[in-house]
Amino acid sequence: MATKSINLSRISEEKLLDLRVCDLPLKIDGTWLADCVGELYKELDAKGVKFKPSCYLADEWLTPDQEPVVGIPFFLAHPKLIKLERKFMLDVEGSTKERCMKLLRHETGHTLNYAYKLYKRKKWQNIFGRFSSEYEETYRFRPYSKNFVRHMEDYYAQYHPDEDFAETFAVWLTPHIDWQEQYKGWKALKKLRYVDEVMQEIKDKEPLVRKGDKYWQASKMRITLKNFYKKKRIHYAEDFPDFHDSNLRRIFVVKGKKYRKAPHAADILMAYRKDVLNSVSRWTGEKKYIIDDLLKTLIKRCRELKLVAPEPESLTVLKISTYITTLIANYVHTGWFGGDK
Repeated sequence: MATKSINLSRISEEKLLDLRVCDLPLKIDGTWLADCVGELYKELDAKGVKFKPSCYLADEWLTPDQEPVVGIPFFLAHPKLIKLERKFMLDVEGSTKERCMKLLRHETGHTLNYAYKLYKRKKWQNIFGRFSSEYEETYRFRPYSKNFVRHMEDYYAQYHPDEDFAETFAVWLTPHIDWQEQYKGWKALKKLRYVDEVMQEIKDKEPLVRKGDKYWQASKMRITLKNFYKKKRIHYAEDFPDFHDSNLRRIFVVKGKKYRKAPHAADILMAYRKDVLNSVSRWTGEKKYIIDDLLKTLIKRCRELKLVAPEPESLTVLKISTYITTLIANYVHTGWFGGDK
């Protein structure tokens, strides 16, 4: 099917999934994304920053390492693809203007860092850390730390020094935020003041790196949408509600005539929640809020699946405690409940 003949609004989902990403007639110009990029440029102008990062359609939100360009997910360029992303992934990162602007500001922080090679400065390294630090598959954050700004969810500033700078820049750039007052008494204020200082210094200067290579461009992705989502769902398996289903069904059963008098699995988890929480935390060394979040997820899923406990309560508690301990042990050592990816 020729690219020019494709009308994404009219094509069926079945046929759409068989198309390669590179064959989709997508662009930023003329879409709501262009308005967001335009607003980003206005925010930079308001701060007196001369550099404006080039934006392109990629497989996800990204700024390639040391390349001053911003990749925007291709599926945000058309309503039909946004709908498809939501169907397969349950959520669409950056699908609202507010969320899109947050992500654009964050990625722009990376581009300025790379365009002016700020990460090579000794003061930058003293404040944010070593830029050369390895990125891990996941990270362990401290939710109450005041050493970092809070811009993106999951305390993303704590992931890596480069992310810390990007998040700090994003807060600095956001209109109508009085960061001096909002972060008063926080150690993160020192980082914000550094960003303000360095932006004042470079705002009228030409970048050291003017253009960047664009990686993972949508226009070069030969994978079909069907296979794209197949791989993406496998990678983000833990984010889906059904991640625990098969294991929960090995411990519990669905309520029916045979088990109509069996206690609800969610009720047992609730009754022993505190004991399980304390025990698992003591033997794994993991923080209680991590374990508690997992317990909440399991309780909710048990209710949704209408699971009951067919075996004696003591055996049920033993099995679920063992399962939770295994998940947390995996998380402690790999950062994933399912183990290494």
